[in-house]
Amino acid sequence: PDGFMTTVYDAEGNVIEKLVRSGSNRSSVAKYEDLPEDLIDAFVALEDSRFWTHNGIDIKGILRAGSVALTNGGLTEGGSTITQQLLKNNVFTNWMEENSFGSKVERKLQEQYLAMELEKQMSKELILLNYLNSINLGNNTLGVKAATQRYFNKEVQDLTLSECAVLAAITQSPTKYNPIRNPENNAERREKVLKNMFDQGYISQEEWDEALADPVYDR
Repeated sequence: PDGFMTTVYDAEGNVIEKLVRSGSNRSSVAKYEDLPEDLIDAFVALEDSRFWTHNGIDIKGILRAGSVALTNGGLTEGGSTITQQLLKNNVFTNWMEENSFGSKVERKLQEQYLAMELEKQMSKELILLNYLNSINLGNNTLGVKAATQRYFNKEVQDLTLSECAVLAAITQSPTKYNPIRNPENNAERREKVLKNMFDQGYISQEEWDEALADPVYDR
């Protein structure tokens, strides 16, 4: 991942200026050991439930996305694994400018091939770490560390289950599910995150109920 902010220090090592612009605001990267288990589980449960077992592509997800594409007459982003999303966000950076069905299909095929190749060379943990350190989480925040500081004014290792679900809920649309500007939308999506986590065995009923009752948006 790139897009780091520029930090200016004086001769004594004190920070005197931080130079930030859109697309270049990553302050530092989180380490895997700093990521709460709930944060990892929230993103996997929502974005790629078979992440730990597939080889870079999810055949079931591809078939489901293909069925939806045939029904709706257009290719959706459904079926993309976390590995593919990592590639899309850091290699295929012009994907939002695609203006034809053919160009989308071509890019998806390239993503799938490279995802399988990447998984031969990189561990699941490192793939997930790079994904979480580069994902756009709204409000000009790139990566979970910057987003945690922006939304909750804390370090990523201190996130609660409820807060982890808020961050995971942003991914599909950083504008629509922005927890500051559109808390109602985020709350609805956060509930889906928690339901997925419960259905996939990551959290208990008690943890689900406690997270749903948390007035997180007041913070």
